[in-house]
Amino acid sequence: MSDISIKITDRNGTLHEIQAPTDMAMNIMEVVRSYELAEEGTIGVCGGMAMCASCQCYVNSNHELPEMSPDEDLMLAEAFHVKDNSRLGCQIHINEALDGLEIELAPES
Repeated sequence: MSDISIKITDRNGTLHEIQAPTDMAMNIMEVVRSYELAEEGTIGVCGGMAMCASCQCYVNSNHELPEMSPDEDLMLAEAFHVKDNSRLGCQIHINEALDGLEIELAPES
């Protein structure tokens, strides 16, 4: 079992440095929910199916992420506050290569 360090800036601008487990098949959205970094009911509304964009985040570090799926790309095409570095947190799965990842939660739509 190993944990990685992730820096997450919440929607109020507060930076949180958290530890995320690599052995539980979690994604960024689930980590944000487990640490209660977003108000209840405002993140992961679709349950992590890439169907709502409530978990949109901005990747502020230079980590190599998996290529966007067509579903994620289509969802972001319809979302608000999208930037070049936008991704859906539910589609970023926690693994050791993400140690030091820095993200910012997008504003609530």
